[in-house]
Amino acid sequence: MSNLNLNKVVLAGRLTGDPELKQTPSGVSVTNFSIAINRRFSSRNGENAEQQTDFINVVAWRQTAEFITKFFRKGSAICLTGSIQTRAWQDTQGQRRYATEVVVDDAMFVDSRAESNAAQGGSYVPDAYAQTPSFSSNAAQTPNFEELNTDDDLPF
Repeated sequence: MSNLNLNKVVLAGRLTGDPELKQTPSGVSVTNFSIAINRRFSSRNGENAEQQTDFINVVAWRQTAEFITKFFRKGSAICLTGSIQTRAWQDTQGQRRYATEVVVDDAMFVDSRAESNAAQGGSYVPDAYAQTPSFSSNAAQTPNFEELNTDDDLPF
């Protein structure tokens, strides 16, 4: 039997509401939101493909939560990578409750600035998106690349 364990999710969709930044009692930033993702499937007779929308619950922590709440609004297209997590708790009536959600590792823009602002009915803000094209909670500093001259005497 294999010891393979893999929990990786890549999603691209649109936010169903404005993400709201909250703080835990210990001061950790968090945001919960959902994204709508259209899914095509074949009808039973196999003739016409139909479309259905899935609504996926998402949670982002720390700098990723701050990034999302700063740059994304209801209707914004977003690409997320993360993992699926399930939780269980008891509600105030003593009933056992469960939740399944995606815990975000990385969040990226999908639309151009103009498309994103047009979809949201907003005005263009020149530097709003230019500051951070995407954010990864575990990303290292951007590497400093230098151009190499490849016009050496190559035999091909």
